[in-house]
Amino acid sequence: MSTWQIIILCVIVATVAAVIAIIRTRQRTIRKVAYMMDALEDGELNFRFKDSNKLNRTLNRIRTIFERQRQQHEQDSWTKLIRVLTHEIMNTVSPISSLSDALAKSVDENGHSDLDIKAGLETISDSSKNLIGFVQTYRELSGVAKPIRKALDLRELIESVISLNSEYTASLGAVCQYKLEEEDLMIYADEGQISQILINLIKNALQAGAKHIDISARMGDEDDVIIDVANDGDPIPVSGQEQIFIPFYTTKKEGSGIGLSISRQIMRNHNGTIELTRSDDSQTVFELRFC
Repeated sequence: MSTWQIIILCVIVATVAAVIAIIRTRQRTIRKVAYMMDALEDGELNFRFKDSNKLNRTLNRIRTIFERQRQQHEQDSWTKLIRVLTHEIMNTVSPISSLSDALAKSVDENGHSDLDIKAGLETISDSSKNLIGFVQTYRELSGVAKPIRKALDLRELIESVISLNSEYTASLGAVCQYKLEEEDLMIYADEGQISQILINLIKNALQAGAKHIDISARMGDEDDVIIDVANDGDPIPVSGQEQIFIPFYTTKKEGSGIGLSISRQIMRNHNGTIELTRSDDSQTVFELRFC
């Protein structure tokens, strides 16, 4: 074998070795990125790659950014929740305290008072009951039961919910209907909990002045089942669209602000999602996605 042949052979071997090394490195890189993407989608940020190369350091920086954003979002949510809780409790407790002091100071040594003690005590009792009701609402929010799943025919489920609310819907001059897009759609879910979500969305739509509520179901691109609940009521203000799932946040004068929060918890327990996908002068649409 001549010198030139040996040189060419060495070059070929070196090239093949370099290509193999590049392919292996690329495969490891793809696996790392895929692992990180899966972790981010699942909300699991407790991973970290060894800072042995530039790629790993970059992936770790991305993870740190997501972690900071999540912490900030959670902190903002807790801050808003505590603000609402404090506001509601103080609004109830302050009048009770003031009225109790006034009643106590009005009673003389003989037990007589210029104030109507009976009316004052009734007011205190009513306020106390309201506070208990508020705390009970908070307990409901923090205690969503684990779903008891079974196979559900979506058409039967949705039509049952519509029938259950038909009298109330008709009394407000509104119409709620199921728009059939695909036959024989099934989900594996807790019937009572999913019905609760749909009932809440219908109620919210009616309170927003909707006259037409359309519920439809379809298959998504990834074989997931999607339920859309659309209505023509007043749109949700842009300023509130990112806060409607925060506990106790409400844009209504009468409302606890936990319906959508509980709905999101229920969907998370089903490994699904609920999102506001549209809200304008024409239509407001909520999407329930079962993966």
